[in-house]
Amino acid sequence: MLIGELAALCGVSTRSVRYYEQCGLMESTRSSNGYRTYSSDDVETVRRIKALLNVGLSVQTIALLLPCVVDASPRLDPCDDLVATLHAEVARLDTQAAEIARCRGLITGILDRSTA
Repeated sequence: MLIGELAALCGVSTRSVRYYEQCGLMESTRSSNGYRTYSSDDVETVRRIKALLNVGLSVQTIALLLPCVVDASPRLDPCDDLVATLHAEVARLDTQAAEIARCRGLITGILDRSTA
């Protein structure tokens, strides 16, 4: 199938599919006219990538986890460094949440002082 068909089936843009390929998350073959072509397996791969992006993982982390992903739920099979990678992601998200809470507190303080 062509890139537009793949993108439409998965609910992503063709630009996203090209980006996933550029990042090494998937591969295409080239037809004689140079067009990218994809297999039905690539539909599931894009859905898995999309699911992992939706939970806030970076493309770099997805590259590490993708071999462990069973389906787009995303359900994972244990593989090397999986637990350590996910713990690192939780720590990264905790840091981001703390920073958001700090910024929210500062903004709320400004609002409280301006309405008093």
